[in-house]
Amino acid sequence: MENFLTEFQDSIHRLGITKNNRILLAVSGGMDSVVMTECCMMLGLDFGIAHANFQLRGAESERDEMFVRQLALKYNKAFFTKKFEAKIFAEKEKYSIQVAARMLRYEWFRALMGKNKELFQFLFAAHHLDDNIETMLMHFFRGTGITGLTGMPQINEELIRPFLNISRSRIKEFAISQKLDWVEDSSNSSDNYTRNYFRNQLIPSLTNIFPEIHNNLENNLLRFSEASVLYHQAISLHKKKLLKQNGAEIHIPILLLKKAIPVHTIIYEISKEFGFSPGQTEELIKLMDSTNGKYIFSSSHRIIKNRDWLIIAPLEETNNAHIIVDQIASSVFYPQGKLQFSNFTRKEPGLFSKDPGNAFLDAGKIQFPLILRKWKAGDYFYPLGMKKKKKLSRFFIDQKLSKTEKEKVWVLVMDKYIIWVVGYRIDNRFSISNTTDKILLIKNEGV
Repeated sequence: MENFLTEFQDSIHRLGITKNNRILLAVSGGMDSVVMTECCMMLGLDFGIAHANFQLRGAESERDEMFVRQLALKYNKAFFTKKFEAKIFAEKEKYSIQVAARMLRYEWFRALMGKNKELFQFLFAAHHLDDNIETMLMHFFRGTGITGLTGMPQINEELIRPFLNISRSRIKEFAISQKLDWVEDSSNSSDNYTRNYFRNQLIPSLTNIFPEIHNNLENNLLRFSEASVLYHQAISLHKKKLLKQNGAEIHIPILLLKKAIPVHTIIYEISKEFGFSPGQTEELIKLMDSTNGKYIFSSSHRIIKNRDWLIIAPLEETNNAHIIVDQIASSVFYPQGKLQFSNFTRKEPGLFSKDPGNAFLDAGKIQFPLILRKWKAGDYFYPLGMKKKKKLSRFFIDQKLSKTEKEKVWVLVMDKYIIWVVGYRIDNRFSISNTTDKILLIKNEGV
């Protein structure tokens, strides 16, 4: 079994692990994690042992914890254990037991490492080649795309899987040759869990038809990993050509996007980073030819059709803030920037400008307090130069504002009258006339 140990040693050295590193081993008590522990001991690595007890198998769960505790004593290593209410957590959060257990244990492992950073730099998990093949097949049937077909990564930040390229049969041979003891998880024989069905039913059935399936799938993992590198390089080039950063928004020219090949894949890869699911890809394809202003939501973003562009914008939390301006202040801050207030007389020269960021109002018509708030449906005002009122929604259409631009508009209100659509137009009723003596100047300095 010298070759096995040498292969394990080569694997961890390739991943940058030396005897100077202290490692936390995730040990269930099963054969794979026991062999991993033995290998680390034989190589003289510095490690501690962590065992998660999910309390799912009654006395058997307690037996496993006791076994791993005794293993730590045998090797004279630090031992950490924790009991989890995995079933309660899974039901509350609506996760499968397997997903819940994985979340709980890795959160705990990382918390352990976080508290002991000077002690543990890496976490070892005993996933092996057979586990990785099962993962690849499950991803294939779930439709996770080419990245899913690469299986599990051998290194993911501090998490390392040193057995990932070694088959379970070889691990078992080593365990028997070293006369190692381990505990069997009775739930592994049940097909209630998806992975167990693949392990106990699907793969053995396929082996009857394709005797070389194990070697073929192992080779596929390598090919898919290499293809994934090329795939992401190509996607990265497309993103560089298509995505235009505009503040917190991403703008995509529709004409260029339509010419991109393959457009479905490119749209999926762009949108998934903003919380959109594979099932929404077809909707996003249709969005390119939809009417102006149409949009599609994800949990964190929306993609909006705005003339010749698709705009990816973060969802802003509803902001019902009303900022009260109870007297002329030098400045007032709000989410979109800052308003600066000043008074001057009509006789003072050179102060007027046509900048929409400046509001010149008849100070004699203004009574404090004023309220600064976001505009809302039904708001209207009398735009400068007009004697008829206009709804802000109509005014925005005339100004050709996009949906995201409209959402950022604030108004300055006196009593129930909008005196200024900030940054766009003042109300005609509060504009300067021939009889105006004192002028209120408000400057909008946006972020």
